[in-house]
Parts: sequence; structure tokens; C-alpha cells
Amino acid sequence: MTRRRTPAAGPAAGVHVGSAAPRPRSAQGFGVRLTAPLLMGSLLNPLNTTMISTALVAIGHSFGIGAADTAWLISVLYLASAVAQPVLGKLADVLGPRRVFLAGLVVVMASGLVGALASGFGMLIVSRLLLGIGTSAAYPAAMAVLRDESRRVGRVTPRPVLARLSFAALGSAAVGPALGGLLVTFVGWRGIFAVNVPVALLAFGAALVWVPADPPRARDGQGNTPKLALDPLGIGLFSAALTVLVFFLLRLTDPLWWLAAPFAVLTAVLAWWQLRTPRPFIDLRMLAGNGALLRTYARQGLSYLLIYCVMYGFTQWLEEARGYSSGHTGLLMLPMSLTALACSLLGARTKSLRAPLTLACGLLMAGAGILLTLSGSTPLAVLLLAGACFGAPQGLIGTSNQAAVQAHAPPEAIGSAAGLQRTAQYLGAITASGLIALAYADAASDAGLHLMAAVSVVLGVLLTVLTVTDRALRARA
Repeated sequence: MTRRRTPAAGPAAGVHVGSAAPRPRSAQGFGVRLTAPLLMGSLLNPLNTTMISTALVAIGHSFGIGAADTAWLISVLYLASAVAQPVLGKLADVLGPRRVFLAGLVVVMASGLVGALASGFGMLIVSRLLLGIGTSAAYPAAMAVLRDESRRVGRVTPRPVLARLSFAALGSAAVGPALGGLLVTFVGWRGIFAVNVPVALLAFGAALVWVPADPPRARDGQGNTPKLALDPLGIGLFSAALTVLVFFLLRLTDPLWWLAAPFAVLTAVLAWWQLRTPRPFIDLRMLAGNGALLRTYARQGLSYLLIYCVMYGFTQWLEEARGYSSGHTGLLMLPMSLTALACSLLGARTKSLRAPLTLACGLLMAGAGILLTLSGSTPLAVLLLAGACFGAPQGLIGTSNQAAVQAHAPPEAIGSAAGLQRTAQYLGAITASGLIALAYADAASDAGLHLMAAVSVVLGVLLTVLTVTDRALRARA
């Protein structure tokens, strides 16, 4: 549908109606200088979620621990990120996105130093915890910076700008295994922690120079700055409930069923408080009345449960069961990385939601079916094909679900809605960690890989049904 252009109101309308003079470049907004530091900061979290996949075996050998213990390096980052993303998003709204963005990068640099100099496995856990918190500031802060820029220039954020943010996240996640393998081969596993320091430092310097200062916070009628509305009780209950859930998921080999009681209590109290407080951490009323958004979160969680089972489970099997080095494993995962990058571009360009998501479901089930047939004598070409089958869905699912959130979330709540989308993704990843620990125990094996593949096929069928029956996906993005 064609819309007539109307003159912008207020200071953003820099040209009179009928004037042929072009808008000044500074008024057009969303330039490279503004978006470059946002892209650099936003790639750190997804990069670190996947880069460690080819270093887990080396770390386990260095400290004499097995796959069940190294899985904590995966889960602690996801737990921190699942809680920190929506919290830091709200902080960016009330304190200013530039401040939150820069503070997050400082925490990232500190986490890189702690991990690179770690003398014990516990220090690596601390490093990943700090890394999850620090990197979680970038994406919600970047969205808030773009929102402020929209207000300044008087127009909405262009879709190509949002697509570049999505591409940065997907691209960095896709190249993570290959980059991690190269770092482990030539530098050692400490390199995957140390590399965060120069990247965060570069993003910090660029943001300090190019990202505009935060606008002053609004004041009330008496000239006072309003108090922060962060709902600390809601944040605490949400964090506690997620922590209990993660402890349960990581002990699937010997389930701690007694954790069900505190989880149920925490969840019930959280729901009661969120419905009672005027400014809740999670708007349950909005979610209850928005089935399309809830189904998007369910698709995101299920999809990344399948993807990360391969990202971590397949790479460990390649190293321990097939005997490939970290460097060779990274190269074997390269087809997955390349197909993910290519499909992220295609997914950002398409206006359909159902078609790319349905295709992604089919590829996920095909990849899981291939994993069911793998053994020590499987040809190299089949291993490469399996990786490619899981790479394409990364690009298609990431961009399509992001478009679905933008389409179905209330405009005034797009920041918190995007944060909850990331939380759903992290919960899928945490569940994948528990499944890997259940399947492999102390070492990767053919039987463990086949168990993960069988579960993935069942989940793939469920994901396909959830996708093709969702009437909200018939709308164009």
C-alpha cells in the first residue's frame, strides 16, 4: 500500500513543504558512524555463545573435567544473558542507552582479562558470568539509541539498519566455531577469552566518539527527576526462578525433582507480583492477550534448542569420537557458518514469515536425520552436509522471528519484547546444554549423538506443527 508523505512535525522538519532543497546529511540520521559501534558491541554476545564450542574439549583436558562440567561454561553465560537482557534494556530506557552501552563494554573487557588469566575452572565460570552480563547491554542499548535517533530526525528506523543488527548477531554466531577453532589451535583456549578485550576496547572508543550523548531524563511538573521504575522484586524473582530451572536442566542425568517445588513457588509469586505492580518487569497481561507473540517465543526457544544441540554436541563428537583437532573441527563447521550468513541475508530481504520458517523446520529435521546415521566411518562429505543443514535455519529463523516480534509486539513495548525473545533463545540453549550432558556424560560417543538426534527429530516435528498452524504467520513482514 502506498502512503503519502507528510511533513514531519517539530524540529525534525528541516525543510518547508514544496522546497526542493535536500535535507542536511546530519538530519537524515542512521549514518555509519552511529551504527558501527552498535554493530561491534552487538556481535560480542552471539560470538561468545558459539566461539567456545570448539574449546570445551581443550578446557576439559586442561582442568581434568568432563563434558558435564564444561557445560556450565555454556549455561552460565545464557543464564546471565537471559536475566540481564531485559534488565539492561530497561536501564537503557531510564538511565540512557549510551551510558549502559559503555558500561557493558567495560564489564566485557574485565571478563576477558579474568578468563585469559584464570588459574582454575572456577575463574572461567566467573569470567563467563561477567561476559554474559556485559555483552547483554549492547543489543537493547543499541535499539534504544536507534529509537532516540528516530526521534531526533523525525522518522522511523529504516529496516536495513535493523537488518544489519540482525546480520551482525547471526554472522558472529555463525563464524564463532571456526574462529574458536583457529584461536585454540594457534593461541590456546585462553585466546577465546582474551579476544574480547581488543574488540570491546575498539567498540568503546568508537561509541565514545560517535554515539550521541544521552538525552536528559524527563522531569515532573516540580522539576524533579522521577525515580527509576525497575521493579527489583520482579527482577529478583525472575532471576531466582530461572536459576532453579537451569540447575534442574543441567542435572538431567540425575534429575533433582525436589527443585520443582521452589520453581513452582517462585513462578507463582512472580506471576502474582507482576499482575499486582503498576510497572512490572514482565507485562503478563500484554503477553496473555498476544498469542502470536507467545508462539514466536516458543518457536525461538525450540529452534535454538535444536541448533545449539548441534553447535555444541556435534563439535564435541567430532573432536572426541572422530579425533579431529579443534582447528579441523572449526573448518568442518565452516559450511554451517557460510550457509547461516547467506540465509541471514535472504531472510532479511524476504517479506514472508511462514515460508522461511517452514523451510528452516524442514532443514532442521533433515539435519537431525543425518546425525542419526553418523558413525566413525561416515564420509567427510556427509559431515559437511550435516553442518550445512543446521546453518541455513540459523539465518532464516533469526531474521524471521525478529520480524515477527516487530510485527506482533506493541510499539511501546518493543524493547522488552525483544529482550524476552532473547530470553527464549537462551532457555533453548540452556536446555541443549542439559541434553548434551545427559547424552554424553563424561565423553562424546556415537550413542550419545544418536540420542540427541532422535530427540531433535521429535522436537523438529513439534516445531513444524507450531509453524504451519500459526495463522499470524500468513501476514507479510
